[in-house]
Amino acid sequence: MPDVILALLRIIFLGLVYLFVWQVARAIGSHLGISVRKKRKDGTRIVMVKSESQHGTEIEVRDVTVLGRSSEADVLLDDPYASEFHMRLVAQENGMVLHDLGSTNGTYVNGRRVTAPTNLHRGDNIQVGKTVMEVR
Repeated sequence: MPDVILALLRIIFLGLVYLFVWQVARAIGSHLGISVRKKRKDGTRIVMVKSESQHGTEIEVRDVTVLGRSSEADVLLDDPYASEFHMRLVAQENGMVLHDLGSTNGTYVNGRRVTAPTNLHRGDNIQVGKTVMEVR
């Protein structure tokens, strides 16, 4: 009986060592920017195509990103018509979802005001005040 327990403990120990090495490899890969996840294909970047001071700025949305005039927002919008926390972009496997955060002047996708969470696709235009962004 002790041999069976000893063999079981060895298997458990090897499993724990494997999990430890796997976590270390993931952490190193994450630090180096290497991802084993499937690349998102449909619209995970936003490019400012019309802006007085941020023209050409590119934003990579990987998880949840808040845009607004506040210095506490993830992405600062240099537009006097933007609210402090204007909108939130949430990355998903098939693109992004835009949430207006109760902005005063509204958020527009392809010319229509956003009143509910809106799925974004490559080529969509987002307008906040005088700033126009394109999903790529």
